Amino acid sequence: MSDLFNKLPPSRTIQNLAFGAILVILLLMVFRLFSPFFTVLLWSTLFYILISPIHHRIIRNVDFTKTRGKIIKNILAAVFALGTAILILIPLTFVASLFSRQIMDLMRFVRDVFNDKPEALQDLFANLSNFIKDISADRIIISGDEIQSHLMNFLNSSLQRMFALSTTVAKNVGGFFFGIVLMVFCLFFFYIDGAYLSRLVLHAIPIRKEYITALTGKFMDITRNLFFGYIMVALIQATMAYIIFTIFEVKGALVLAMLTFICVFIPMVGGSLVWWPLGLIRLLTGDVVNGVIFLVVSAVFISLLDNFLRPMFLKDRIQLHPLIIFFAIMGGLSAFGFNGLILGPMIVILFLTVLDLFLTEHRIENDYNGGI
Repeated sequence: MSDLFNKLPPSRTIQNLAFGAILVILLLMVFRLFSPFFTVLLWSTLFYILISPIHHRIIRNVDFTKTRGKIIKNILAAVFALGTAILILIPLTFVASLFSRQIMDLMRFVRDVFNDKPEALQDLFANLSNFIKDISADRIIISGDEIQSHLMNFLNSSLQRMFALSTTVAKNVGGFFFGIVLMVFCLFFFYIDGAYLSRLVLHAIPIRKEYITALTGKFMDITRNLFFGYIMVALIQATMAYIIFTIFEVKGALVLAMLTFICVFIPMVGGSLVWWPLGLIRLLTGDVVNGVIFLVVSAVFISLLDNFLRPMFLKDRIQLHPLIIFFAIMGGLSAFGFNGLILGPMIVILFLTVLDLFLTEHRIENDYNGGI
């Protein structure tokens, strides 16, 4: 690059540097303009990538050069955009209303248990203390009072966070529905001019065409595989957890199912972090038969389900260790909030793809120079 600038006349060099500086400034300004709508654009793009194959199959035989074809294209775009919004709103409205109700019920239940049944709790924690002592061969000794104290602190902090979350969600209902309206607007134009918009964006990226093609294909594959291989699998496991918890009359079934959704991304243990303590509590309280049945059913239909669904959806398309995916998701959630669920793993996988392309190009250049 320095040799290139040395060969250019001084005036041309200054002109190129000034033009590059203006381009960077304008790029930052464009980013600033679009940043308030980043979440809407991200999830609109995600749903477009997931649903567009169905849309393309439906419209592939339509002649868009005729007026009738253009009308059909607009109608189908509106139907798919509104259908996507309805597909989001119905389950989210149900989950949000049930979640807030169960949070309050769970808080009242915990308060009543600790206030009305102190003797039963003391016996439970004493049995749990003995159980821990026995399975650790007297290496771990913790009293029932210590267990109760830790559990109370954990429950209080967890319930306060969940209550704060539900309150925050309730306050932002208006913003959420406005975001849905914007998403419908974006999806409508994505379905109409998706190919043109993607070409416009890709044309502005100063990278060789074959690399852009490779990155675009990788981006589409990553989006679909992350959704179906990780998010969809976690949703299915959380749904099964909700059904099982409801059948066994577990208090706060939806809250615990949502906690299962989060724990599913943790390698090795996954959803067992939720259902195993619940089954253990049943065993320690004397409900041995239901406790054993609960543990077996949960192990089969929550945790083992992961071993069948994930390979079926992924089919070895994402060659990343689960530990890297876990930290990518956790880091993404920390850096980008809920958007990090997608952005975290996507950034890591795209980085590795770009690194592979760079190393490939570097090897080609070395081979070419060596040949010369």
